[in-house]
Amino acid sequence: MTGYLEGAIRCTTKAKMMDSLSKNQIKGYLSVVVASIMWASSGTAGKALFEAGMTPFELVQIRVTLSTAILAALLAASSKGLPRIKIKDLGTFLLIGAVFMAMVQGTYFFAISKIEVAAAILLQDLAVVLVAIFSVCFWNERMTTSKLIALIMALCGCYMVVGGYDLDMIGMNRMGIMGGLASAVCLAGYTLVGEGAMHRYTPVTILFYALAFSSLTWHIIYPPFHYVSAGFTPSQWGWILYIAVVGTIIPFGLFFVGVNYIRSTRAIITATLEPISGGFMAFFLLGEILEPLQVIGGGLVIGAIVLLQIKREQDEMTPQFLRSRDE
Repeated sequence: MTGYLEGAIRCTTKAKMMDSLSKNQIKGYLSVVVASIMWASSGTAGKALFEAGMTPFELVQIRVTLSTAILAALLAASSKGLPRIKIKDLGTFLLIGAVFMAMVQGTYFFAISKIEVAAAILLQDLAVVLVAIFSVCFWNERMTTSKLIALIMALCGCYMVVGGYDLDMIGMNRMGIMGGLASAVCLAGYTLVGEGAMHRYTPVTILFYALAFSSLTWHIIYPPFHYVSAGFTPSQWGWILYIAVVGTIIPFGLFFVGVNYIRSTRAIITATLEPISGGFMAFFLLGEILEPLQVIGGGLVIGAIVLLQIKREQDEMTPQFLRSRDE
């Protein structure tokens, strides 16, 4: 009788854990979807600042610096205060923030200064493939048929949305192409190392130190505190604040929440919704024209996300599950 009761308790506990995993996956997908839409919306603000004379590197520096300051103030005012990390994990956080988060923005902006924006987006989206390959080869993640189909759909969809069929990649600036590829590597590294760190730390801890160390990097490689004497107008500061909050703190935080619940591969496939969101916003808000192939491409990306959601897996290697198991 005792053995029967113990078995029943184990089955009940496992059923509750599986139900919790399923609910968390919904939270994960929704978090990344909202993050993608926010990233796309902040593009309009960035475009307004560039047209007013601000350089991309100026924006990156003030973006990560202001985001760090705002998040630090919010965390300090909370009941838990600023998050702490162990000295042995300092190298991991430096890699996430000072290298990957800092460079993914710098390399992307360098790429768009040399080649077309559409080509830069297309090259950066190759991070999806890098994340999937790494996860399968080194983290024993299962590459299911549905996940593979979703990955292919997402890549094809992005290719069509950004007009990849009209791009002359062979004739483009080689340094620009290298910058785009470097951006893909940095984005993949940022996502993967972030997931690994979340086995021990919460998403908000990862986000705070990633932003802080990224800010440190940009004060080293670009004139420090340049924004203090840059003479930005009140209107420009308004756009900068929008980008810091709506284009950085909230979406990067939500993306890490997504990785926390659904792991890197599914999160980064879902994040390919960003260029699609930007395209449809431009259509509805700015009156830009969407070609039939772009609409089809958007449908493919949305279909990929729906497929991932329908074919949800009970993945017990998600950071959230591993942390709760160790508590």
